[in-house]
Amino acid sequence: METRRLGKTDYQISVIGFGAWAIGGSWGDVDDETSMAALHAAVDAGVNFIDTADVYGDGRSERLVARLRDERDEPIVIATKAGRRAAAQRVEEYTAEHLESWIDRSLSNLRTERLDLVQLHCPPTDLYYRPEVFEALDRLVEMGKVANYGVSVERVEEALKAVDYPGVSSVQIIYNIFRQRPAEHFFAAARDADVGIIVRVPLASGLLTGKITAQTTFADNDHRNFNRHGESFDVGETFAGVDFARGLEVVEELRKLVPEDSDLVTMALRFCFSDPAVTTVIPGAKRPDQARANAAAGDAGMLDGATLARLRELYWDRVAPSVHYRW
Repeated sequence: METRRLGKTDYQISVIGFGAWAIGGSWGDVDDETSMAALHAAVDAGVNFIDTADVYGDGRSERLVARLRDERDEPIVIATKAGRRAAAQRVEEYTAEHLESWIDRSLSNLRTERLDLVQLHCPPTDLYYRPEVFEALDRLVEMGKVANYGVSVERVEEALKAVDYPGVSSVQIIYNIFRQRPAEHFFAAARDADVGIIVRVPLASGLLTGKITAQTTFADNDHRNFNRHGESFDVGETFAGVDFARGLEVVEELRKLVPEDSDLVTMALRFCFSDPAVTTVIPGAKRPDQARANAAAGDAGMLDGATLARLRELYWDRVAPSVHYRW
């Protein structure tokens, strides 16, 4: 699988990574042994980058990832996120003391002395105008608790502001066939700042797998049920903010654009890393077969220009009016 350097870091990471939200929770019931099998299947297929967070299953995801690294000989880069443990999502909660306590907890969960990469977990927009928060992260690097840091954002404008800080090595952002605005406004700025781009929600919460229908039901503890209208967190995290019925209609049109000898999942993932500014794409997986299918896209290379052009046209015609200016 192709690897790319992650921003200012020394890490060469696979263009397909592993998003570990689902194995922690909020995607229906999960079984730890099946989750471990999925993690091992991903590494077997060439994945060497895993993204998790301290709040995924209240540390469950981090602990599973730590177990994986103990069970493998290959070097694996682990990124985690911090900030959602705050009592409220206010900038005032992001103190140096709170940041260190959150990171100490992740160090314990991941059974390591230094985090490879820690990302602020979709903090309030005003935080990006508080240099003291980034100075606190710089101090954690100096202390040796963190090797590198970045941010996970909801909005393109937050990403553009984040790259102003010289210590930011990476930005994690939603980008997929249904959410193409980052390529228009942000990718060039990230390249200029030598900041890596981690793409999340590449399959629009499963819509872009083509396996969801109007009759599909989701468990009570699945965010595709309880956050469809943004009841618990930003609605853009669920189905990429696209109206469910509209998304299903567009998926039927996308099927016509899938290259021969391929499938919708592979095309959707290839779309994300077809821009060289993208370092890695982190689809989730709860089962080994899902992990292998995701990783296979990393072996297929970038999409051709004609296919990319058709995907952009479809986006502007059918999706952009409802999502482009929101995030």
